[in-house]
Amino acid sequence: MKPSHVRWLKRLPALFEIPAPDPPHLLRRIVMMERNIMLPVKAVFIAIISYSFDITSWVGMANSTLDVMVETVQFIFWFYILANILLALLLLAAERLPLAVVQWTVVTGNFVDAIFVAGMALLTGGLDSVFFWFFVALIIRNSVSVPPGVSQLISNVVISLCYALVAGLDILVFQNLDDNTRRALDLTTREDLGQPFFLRLVVLLLTTICCSGLELLLERQRLAAEEAGEFAAREGQLRSAGRLAAEFAHQIKNPLAIINNAAFSLQRAVREGKTPAAQQIEIISEEVARADKVITQIMGYAQLSEGRVEKLNFLEELEHALAQVFPAAVIDKICIHREFGSGFPPLLMQRGHLSEVLVNLLQNAREALGGSGNVFVAAGCRRDYSVEFSVRDDGPGIPPEKIERVFEAYYTTKPKGSGLGLSIVKHNTELYGGTVGVESVLGNGAKFTVVFPAKALMKISK
Repeated sequence: MKPSHVRWLKRLPALFEIPAPDPPHLLRRIVMMERNIMLPVKAVFIAIISYSFDITSWVGMANSTLDVMVETVQFIFWFYILANILLALLLLAAERLPLAVVQWTVVTGNFVDAIFVAGMALLTGGLDSVFFWFFVALIIRNSVSVPPGVSQLISNVVISLCYALVAGLDILVFQNLDDNTRRALDLTTREDLGQPFFLRLVVLLLTTICCSGLELLLERQRLAAEEAGEFAAREGQLRSAGRLAAEFAHQIKNPLAIINNAAFSLQRAVREGKTPAAQQIEIISEEVARADKVITQIMGYAQLSEGRVEKLNFLEELEHALAQVFPAAVIDKICIHREFGSGFPPLLMQRGHLSEVLVNLLQNAREALGGSGNVFVAAGCRRDYSVEFSVRDDGPGIPPEKIERVFEAYYTTKPKGSGLGLSIVKHNTELYGGTVGVESVLGNGAKFTVVFPAKALMKISK
C-alpha cells in the first residue's frame, strides 16, 4: 500500500469525529426534544394505553400463556408510568440540575421507553406489530437527545436488542399455544424468525447510520458557522482596538514632538551655564522620553491588534514558551514540573498575544527564583471548555501590601524590572474576555492563574 494511502486511512477516523456539544447547546437540545416534545407525546400515549387496558379487551380467549403475557405487560405499564413521573420531574428542573444528571435521565428514559415499546409490540402482533416503527422513532429521538458517542451507540443497540427480544418471545408464545387458540386468534405460523425480522433489523441499523451521518453533517456545519462568526467578531474587535491605539498615538506624538523641539531650543540657549532653567529642561526631556516609550508600547499594541486571528493549539504554544524561557541547552538549577490535561479546545487568538501571556508569566517565575528552585506549570480544560493555565514558583513570594498592584503598569517588585510584563499579561488576557489572578504567601512563592474562555466576547481595555 502506498504511503499516501496509509496517511489517508489514518485520517479517515477524524472525518467522523464530532466534538462534544457545548453544555448550553446540549441542554437546549434535551429540553426541546425531551421536555417540550416527548413529555406531551408520552402523556397522550399513556392515556390511550390506559384506556385500552381498562376498557377494551386485548385478547379474545382466555389462555394461560397469553394471560401471563398480558399481566406482565400491564405490570410493566404501571412501572412505566411511575418511571416517567420521576423522569418528568427531573426534566422540568433541568436548568437547575448538573448536565450529567440530565443526560443520565435522558438515557434512562430511552431504556424505559424501549422496554415498554417491546412489551406493546409483543401484545399487538409481535413480529408484525405496527409498534416496530416506534423502535425507529426511538433511534431518531436518540440522535437529538443523546450526544454522539458511546452513550448514543449503547442506546441504539439496546433498542435493536429489544426488538430482537420481541421476535424471540413472539415465537416462544406461539409455540406454547394450542391449535384452537391459534385459529381463534388468527395467528400466522411462526416457526423461526425468517426474512422479515432480518430486514427490520437492517432498517434499524440503517436508521442509526443515517441519523449519525446527518448529525455529523449538521454539527460540523453548525461548528463551522460558529467558528466563522467567532473569527469575524474577534478580528473586528481587534481592528477596533488597533485603530483606537493608532489614533491615540498619532494625536499624542505631535505635541510631544513640539515639546521636545522647544526643550532643545531652550537647552541650547542656556548651554553656557547650569541654571535652574537648564535643570527643568532636563526634566522635560526625560519626561518626553518616558512618554515616548509609553506611546511606542501602545503602538506595539496597535500593530498586534491589526494582526491575524488564528486557531491555536494551547499545549503546543505552551511547550514553545517553555522552550523559550527554559532552553534545554542552558544548564539551570530550576526544575520544571508539568501537569497538563487533555481535550483542549482550539483558542481563537493572535499568536503574539498568547505568546506574550505565557512567556511573561514563565519569565516572571524564573526571575523570582533567582537561579534555583521549582516552577509548577499546570494547564487544564474546565467543564465549560474554558482553558485554565497556572504558573507557581516556590520563591520568596509577594508581600501582602504589594500583591494588589502587581498588574499595574510600571509597578515592579524587582530591582531591575520594567513593570510592564504583568500589565501586558492582564491586557492581553482581558482583551479576549479572560481573567488573571495571583495568590501568594510571603516565603512560599506565588501562583498566577489565567483563564481563557472558549467562546467569550472580547473587551477593549479602558
